[in-house]
Amino acid sequence: MNPPRILVFDSGVGGLSVAQCIHRALPSARLVYLADNACFPYGDQPEELVTARCLQLIEASLKVYPSQLIVVACNTASTVVLPDLRASTHLPVVGVVPAIKPAAAVSENRRIGLLATPATIRRAYLDRLVDEFAADCQLHRVGHPALVRWIEDWVAGRALPEAELAEVLAPFREAQVDTVVLGCTHYPLIGQQLQGSLPEVRHWVDSGEAIARRTADLLDRAGYLPGDNHGKTPALDAMLFSGKVPPGIETFLPRLGLATGCFRGDWPSETVLPTAIGSI
Repeated sequence: MNPPRILVFDSGVGGLSVAQCIHRALPSARLVYLADNACFPYGDQPEELVTARCLQLIEASLKVYPSQLIVVACNTASTVVLPDLRASTHLPVVGVVPAIKPAAAVSENRRIGLLATPATIRRAYLDRLVDEFAADCQLHRVGHPALVRWIEDWVAGRALPEAELAEVLAPFREAQVDTVVLGCTHYPLIGQQLQGSLPEVRHWVDSGEAIARRTADLLDRAGYLPGDNHGKTPALDAMLFSGKVPPGIETFLPRLGLATGCFRGDWPSETVLPTAIGSI
């Protein structure tokens, strides 16, 4: 059986942290990365628009790059689009939620910080996760609207605003949390900088490895055996962007152990998509 192809979807480059974990777990798998960066960030958009764009872009991608599994590597999209996406395809779909359960399992002082987007912070599903898995913990939530944009700019080669980043993280320091959940797939990309700003935090938890394990399990059940790429082919079959190809992405990918020979921006131009709103 040929190596499986996995479609990884996000609104920006944050899902590359998930693609990295999947590639480590399944080095023989072929990945297609699809980013709706023309509508980034999804947290600024109405749910109806996010759903429509996700469904149309994923459908268009699958026509060109048939895949065996879809990973929605975006917290906002996962909370909005998964039911409709699963109803529209026969393929298995893996979503992402903040890693509240594993954070509660490792926290020793029962003080947990959640670093997420404002959209994730205010969703009711987060309260349900806390009630179910971390009811005995104090959860301190920080949702900053600019952090994902800082990371997108950092991937493009700009410096992170270190003073502003330290200010964003200050509530965790004041609350003396011993565990921080990275509740957005962008955030693991700057994991070293976050740890450097909060050296007293003992546990940093995100969903990337769990998504990779779930992906591997589903493909194993479907009969796809793990293998070793041995560097024979790029990890990514293609990177597709609904907007322009982000500057600096070619040099950033090798830092994650990823590479591709195909970048496509303004894709797919033949698909009529709903118009994004807000400031992009």
